Amino acid sequence: MSYQNLLYLVEEKICIITINRPDKLNALTIDTINELREAVKSANADPEVRGIIITGSGNKAFVAGADIAEFSNFHPKEAKKMAENGHDAFDSIENSAKPIIAAINGFALGGGCELAMSCHIRIAATNAKFGQPEINLGVIPGYGGTQRLVRLIGFSKALELLLTADMVSAMEAKDLKIVNHVVEPEELMAKAKEILTKICSKSPLVVSQILKLVNKYYSAEKPGFTSEIIEFANCFETTDFNEGVSAFLEKRKANFQGK
Repeated sequence: MSYQNLLYLVEEKICIITINRPDKLNALTIDTINELREAVKSANADPEVRGIIITGSGNKAFVAGADIAEFSNFHPKEAKKMAENGHDAFDSIENSAKPIIAAINGFALGGGCELAMSCHIRIAATNAKFGQPEINLGVIPGYGGTQRLVRLIGFSKALELLLTADMVSAMEAKDLKIVNHVVEPEELMAKAKEILTKICSKSPLVVSQILKLVNKYYSAEKPGFTSEIIEFANCFETTDFNEGVSAFLEKRKANFQGK
């Protein structure tokens, strides 16, 4: 399969999926998310592939967020469908039978942070930045951010980041346990391949079983993901959402009214 927004490469049992929209800081469109789901599916079906790396093109961004211009005029039903689609794609990453490492080469904001959190292991370059800035748009995270961030860093700090839209550096992200390792940008892919190569030397059946069972630990939290989709869609009926998106596209500060 050919991809419009991704690069897909298999080498030495490792599939490297690169989100390839550098001029848009690799922002996620609906088509990009659909391609990402299909690429992960293809890698899982390929007997030559034992592990997967997801990264971004260029040296500025892993994924700087969703493509806001794409959904700025969505109605709630369209927003709900978009969130469901994103959840399905990111769930397929989280539940992959083969290990997936996020090699985070720059900004991982909004949907980019959510994508990274859906991967099994995260490695960040020293220039990486993390955050869930959706509140600045008058909307909530729509691709699992309210759930996975709490899993990784705990209730109180997750709330702080979600409510303030603050960004954290790569080293802060490591201290918070968002990422496993921080390396210099030129060492990023080598570190990801090093870890995957070690995992690839193990029994693929046991690797798959471990991934399945560790994910099962969190299965009781799934209703929270469903609630996120519903509340994300509800945001699209508000004046604050329209103001937040307009302010972003017009490069000005939003004036929220609580409506």
